[in-house]
This record gives sequence, C-alpha cells and structure tokens, in this order.
Amino acid sequence: MMVAISRPGDMARLDVDEAAVLAAEVVLARLGSGRDGLTAARARDRLAVLGPNAVRTHRVRWPVVLVRQLRSPLLILLAVTAVASSFLGEPKDALIIGVILVASVGLGFFNEFRAEKAAEALHSQIRHRCVVWRDGRPGAVDVTGLVPGDVVELRLGEVVPADLRLMSVSGLECDESALTGESLPVAKSVAPVGAGTPLAELACCALMGTVVHAGSGVGVVVATAGRTEFGRIALALGERHPETEFQAGLRRFSLLLVRVAAVLTAMIFLVNVVLRRPVIDALLFSLAIAVGISPQLLPAVVSTGLASGCRRLARHRVLVKRLVCIEDLGDVEVLFTDKTGTLTEGRVGFMRALDAAGRAGDEPLELGLLCDEATVDAGGGRERVVGGNPLDLALWDSPGAARLRGGLARYRRLAVLPFDHRRRTASVLVERDDGHRVIISKGAPEAVLARCGGVSEQAAAALEAEFAAGNRVIAVATRDAPGATALTVGDERDLVFRGLLVFLDPPKAGASDALRRLADLGVTVKVLTGDNPAVAAKLCAGLGLPVARVVTGAEVDAADDASLAVLIDRATVFARISPEHKARIVRLQRRSGLDVAFLGDGVNDAVALHVADVGISVESAADVAKDAADVLLLDKDLGILADGVLQGRRIFANTMKYVLMGTSSNFGNMFSAAGASLLLGFLPMLPSQILLNNLMYDTSQLAIPTDRVDPGQLARPSRWDVRLIRRFMLFFGPISSVFDFVTFGIMLWVFQAGPSLFRTGWFVESLATQTLVIFAIRTRRVPFFRSHPSIPLLLAALGVVTVGALLPATPMAAALGFQPLPGPFFVALVLMVAAYLLLIEFAKRWFYRTVPAVPAIRSRTPGHRTHRRAGRFSART
Repeated sequence: MMVAISRPGDMARLDVDEAAVLAAEVVLARLGSGRDGLTAARARDRLAVLGPNAVRTHRVRWPVVLVRQLRSPLLILLAVTAVASSFLGEPKDALIIGVILVASVGLGFFNEFRAEKAAEALHSQIRHRCVVWRDGRPGAVDVTGLVPGDVVELRLGEVVPADLRLMSVSGLECDESALTGESLPVAKSVAPVGAGTPLAELACCALMGTVVHAGSGVGVVVATAGRTEFGRIALALGERHPETEFQAGLRRFSLLLVRVAAVLTAMIFLVNVVLRRPVIDALLFSLAIAVGISPQLLPAVVSTGLASGCRRLARHRVLVKRLVCIEDLGDVEVLFTDKTGTLTEGRVGFMRALDAAGRAGDEPLELGLLCDEATVDAGGGRERVVGGNPLDLALWDSPGAARLRGGLARYRRLAVLPFDHRRRTASVLVERDDGHRVIISKGAPEAVLARCGGVSEQAAAALEAEFAAGNRVIAVATRDAPGATALTVGDERDLVFRGLLVFLDPPKAGASDALRRLADLGVTVKVLTGDNPAVAAKLCAGLGLPVARVVTGAEVDAADDASLAVLIDRATVFARISPEHKARIVRLQRRSGLDVAFLGDGVNDAVALHVADVGISVESAADVAKDAADVLLLDKDLGILADGVLQGRRIFANTMKYVLMGTSSNFGNMFSAAGASLLLGFLPMLPSQILLNNLMYDTSQLAIPTDRVDPGQLARPSRWDVRLIRRFMLFFGPISSVFDFVTFGIMLWVFQAGPSLFRTGWFVESLATQTLVIFAIRTRRVPFFRSHPSIPLLLAALGVVTVGALLPATPMAAALGFQPLPGPFFVALVLMVAAYLLLIEFAKRWFYRTVPAVPAIRSRTPGHRTHRRAGRFSART
C-alpha cells in the first residue's frame, strides 16, 4: 500500500514489494527523484520528516538503568517487609533499612549509568558510509542519513544500506541469507517482477542488511529503517543481544548464589521461627542475610571495570561494539590475521609497470587504468576518487596515471565484470574512438595467466623476482572483441598477456614488537592471506614470526578435517586461500578447545569473522567485515590489539577478585548467622546493620577495577568456572566463620556482652575481616611484599574499616543499634584479623596446588548475526 506524505510534497513512500512491480523510471517519479539523485536540500527535508535510517539507538536512558537496579526480587521483598514492619511498630528500623537500600541502589545506578555513557560515547565514533548521488554528484554519506529517493551505488562486499529498487546492475549478486535463510547468492536484474512475488524472489530489488556477493549496481532507496524487511526483523528481536561467554559466566555464577541463598535463608528463617522470635523480625533478618550474600554491586563493579578498560582502549583508538567484548578479547589464545595493514603499512603504492617481455613500459598501466573500478567525482573541475579498492586507488593516484589520463578519453566503457574472489579477476569491455572493441582483464597473476595462451620466459622470471622481493603483483591481459556488446565470465578466455603491475606495501615499523608482545601474552599468531606464498613467507620471516610451514589453498582443499587440523597446528602461513578456507581453518582451530580471534578487513573475511570467538576489524574495512566484527581498530595495529588482550585479562582478573572474595566471606557470614541464631536468645545482628555492613563492604570494592594484576595472571587467558568458584566458597567460607565464632566467644565470655554490644562487636569484626581479606585474595603471591595493591583500593579498604570501627562511637550509633566498644576489643580485633589473614595465606597456597581444568566451550545463538548487522543502522541521538 502506498502512503502519501504531505511534506516534502513531491514524495510518496513505497513498500519494496510494490516498487518491485513497477519500472525503475516509474519508481523514481513516484519518489520525486531522478537518476542523478535528490538535491541535498530535499534530502535534509525528508530526513526531518522520516527520521534516521536506524533500527537501533545507543542513547542511554537513565530510567532503564534504574529499573535494572530495582529488579532484584530480594530487594523488592525486603523493601515491602520493611514497609510492613513500619506499620507494626518499628518505623525507625524501617526508615534505616529504606535509607540503606536507597544508598545501595543509588551507588549501583551511578556506576552503571556512567559505564553506559562511556559505551554511548564509543558508539558515536563508529561510522558506516555509502556512496550516494546528490546534486548530480557522488559522495560518501552516513547510512543513517539515507532517505527514500536517494540513489545509491553498490559494490562488492558492501552491506545494502536500505531497501532499493535497482536501476542498473553489472553481474550483481546478493547474499540474502540474513533475511531469507537462502545460502546461495541471488542474481539481480532490473526487470520488474509480477505482483505477489515472494520476498526471496524480488530480483529487481536489493534488500537492507543483505551483502553484495558479486558485481555492482545502482538503486534508488524506497524504504528505510523499520519500514524495511530487515528493520522489521531487527526490531522484532529487540535490543537485547545474545550473551557473550563473559555474560554466561556471570549468569551461571548468579544462579549458584541464588541456590545457596535460598537454602540458607530458608534455614535461618525457620530456626528463628522455631525459637519463637517475632516473625517479622525473623523475616527481615533472613532477607537481609540473603541480600548480604548476593554480590549486589557486581554489575557495577563489572561495568566500572569494562568502562575503564573501554576508555583506555579508546585512547589507543580501539572501539568495542559492546563493553563485554573486552573481556572476551582477553580470552584469546590464537589470532588469525591477514597481512595487509597489520604486518604491512597498509598504504599500497604503485611502483612500476612491466610489459610482456618483462621490461618497463606504460601499456600495462594504461590498460590497468581502463580496467578500474574506482568511483571518480569530476565535480568542480577537479577529479577525486570517492570509492574503490586499494590497488585501483594506488593506480589512480600514481604519477604515471596523471601522465596517461588524457589518453584514456579515447576509450568508452561498454560493460564491466567486477572482481570477485572466485575468479580473482576483473574485466571491462571498452571501445576505442576508431570503433575497435577490446576486453581488458586484470587480477591475480595465477588466475590471469591461466586464461592466456602463453607467457615469455622473461616475463615469468620477472614475476618470480617480484614475488621473491615481497611485492604485490597484478597481471594484465587483453582480447579483441569485435561486435561485442556485453561481457560474461565465459569471455575471459584466450587472452593475450600484456604485462605486470607491481605494487609495494612495506612491512609495518612496529609489527615485529607487536608480534613479540602477543607471543609473551601466550597468543599464537597465524597469517591467512590471499597473496602469493613466497610473498607472505618472506614478510613474516622478516618480522621475526617463525614460519614453520606454509599451507596453500590447494592443500586445504585436499585435506580432510583431521588432516587439516594437524596442518593448522604446524603451519604459520596460509596463502592463496579463499573465504571458505578461512572460515574452515578458524572453525577447526576453535574445535580444538582454543579461543580464537580473527582480524580481517576484506569482503572475503566476513565469514571467518562470524565464526571466530572474537571478530576484529578496522574502521576502513569493507562494510560486511565491520558488521561481522566485535571490535574495531581505528588504526590497524597489532600492538593496539595486544593492549586490548591485556585490558580484557585485567578486567576479568579484577572481576574474579570481587567474586571470590564476596562469595567466600559472605558465605562464611551466612554460616555464622545460622549458627548464632541457634545459640543465642536474640538476633546476632539487626537487619539494618547487616545491610549497612554490606553497603560499606561493597563501597570499598568499587575500587577493585583500579587494582594492579600480577604478570602471571596476564600471561595466559582465564575463563569463568563455576566449579572453581563453588570450591573456593566452600573452602574459604568456613575459615571466615571460624573467626566469627571466635568473636562470638570473646563478646559473650570475655566482655559479657548483651545484644547491643554483641551486635556491635560482630559488625566491626565482620566488616574488617571481609574487607581486608581482599589483600590476600587479590594475588596468589605474598601480598605487599611481592604484589602491591593499587592506591585507590588500599585507601578504600582501610577507609571503610576505619569508618566501621569509629561508627559505634558517633552520635549515629544509637539509631543504628550500636554502642561504644571497650578498648581491649580492638586489641583482640587486630590479633584476630592478623591471624585470619595469615591462615588465609596458608590456605591459599594449599588451595592453588590443584585447580580444576576450565571448560572451553563457546557457541553463537541464532540471532547473533542479525544483531551484529543491525548495529550499523544505529542512531546516536
């Protein structure tokens, strides 16, 4: 159905299925556009009416963050019970509990909101652009700025930025698996289809979110954002992303605590009811204990650590699409990378042209310029390139091209057969001013020479010499084509070799040091490239990357999975490989149980990026590569990647400090509370005191993300292991309980304490032991002597313990149910804390003698690819 829009008045919005049955010229007329596109002013007006071409937003909304803090059932139940107690004669206790709960929620909200704002700032730096005709000239426009009526160019590897009615195509094929599930690419045309044609058969349309698999085309935008087919699917999935390994670990850990808290809380409540204590007091006490065992600020601690890591990485020009991807980056054990821009400078420069006899000559350069896929804007009397592949751009910008460019006007291009990775060749059909027509092909030397009748010995020797020197080489060939009007793959035959185009992409200055850093971090680097084996091996050897074995694409094809797995373990370089080879190699490496990252920026890298545990690309990458990646490098530098691995491991190590410390000490406190409830004639601690203890303890732990991490913990990846956490909790928790019971004995038998003094003493001792134990648990080394905490963590822990010790002597003590402690208590406290930490040290050494093996399983959910691709169509306001 067509819907008229009043402003701008010359435009009607079309659904893609309606546009598909109309001729392209009719669609242009209905949209108030033409083959030269809209004017910039008209495009601005339409954008104001229709809004951005976006299906996601990265704007942080504080109510959403606040709701996440309030959705804990325990907190809600505790708040309801506190309100009920205020009506039953305990308004003061209810008020204190309410203030503590508000402070706790506020603390978590402040830290999570700040982390979300950091992520929002990072997303604002990520841009996705396409070539659009406006005011009769091509230019790069952000995909979110597209409107119906815009005329868009499509090239190999680009993600279709909106629903388009195609106006011209040249061998265009689109991968529509993200929409239709069809694994084979779909050939496109410009002829209208019949009414009622299914989505998968709209051959004259290119759909948003699909990928240009081959060829090129031009189309007019008919629908954007949520009005597209892809937009409807993305919106139906919602904003929630599939969880990462890190998030899965947090979820499993939370489930463990829920089970433990449920059992012990129910037990404590029943004990207090059996002992005929007031039901409301028993319920409040039990719920407060349950809140105490739950690491309430864990999301804030994790978010603070991730946001801090993101800011550090952003200073090094690394952007992560989601904060949790940083931790996954720290898990990496094997990195597969291409060589261009990572091991080389990534600035391809044209060096020379060699004719068919291996001598210097201009003919191959002229032919290469004619067989060129660069998009040139000649507006303003000055030609400039606005799109194209790096080799074509290098040709266009070379001094020789400037000299020959005037002679190119003698030729008229009649047809184009764009480059694709199966043929590894691009061809054009051109007509000279005298009417002579010729096919020009250029591409990988092996592919072009296989289509030629023969090559001189001099040319073959020149080719081998260039490969041995580590240079990139393109071969050029031609064939006369009298009377030809179109071009097909079958026409790339019986070619005559015309020469070689030689390019240089020198080794990157810092690549050798970066490879050494990654090796020190236990990350094995392997190179996957479509380049010549000799060129790749020479580059790697020159950078100090040991080349144990070079495997070619032909060897990959010949090997079954078992044989290829052996080759992967032995090889360093994989050359002349296809996109399917890359994905297969990455998949088999993952199957071995290792965490695999893949760094790529080309069209042929997208599948491998999806398969890898962590996909890494660069800002200048092909659209499909950027969409498939989890991490974007603004500069393609392995040294920056090493920084990312370090940040991921540091964040995970600091998160585990909070988890292990909180579960062990809190678990011990639960046991202590259960035992005290059996032995005492009163509650061992008031609900408000338990919550205050928990709040003060958690506040000190917000400094954990700033802590230093021992080199031994950074030297290898670590992963979540609930078995280890459970074992740690059951081992160290009872040690904490032992000292709680010692405190009970001292308070009852030495100081003859009543309820108020007893609660005060346990409050101070509990806070001191569970806060100061961080200094022992944060390292497997001897604390302070061989491993130093960060200054913020040291000050936070000591500050909280000091405040807790002084609190009973302040005017607030009575309201909180405290009373001043006798001086000898603090002597006993110092001795108990010292003994506790010493015992923890000995226990720690015994515990870490044998640590359970960590499982290495990771999977992708069905919505993973759609969520990734939807990220490119994201509004920032």
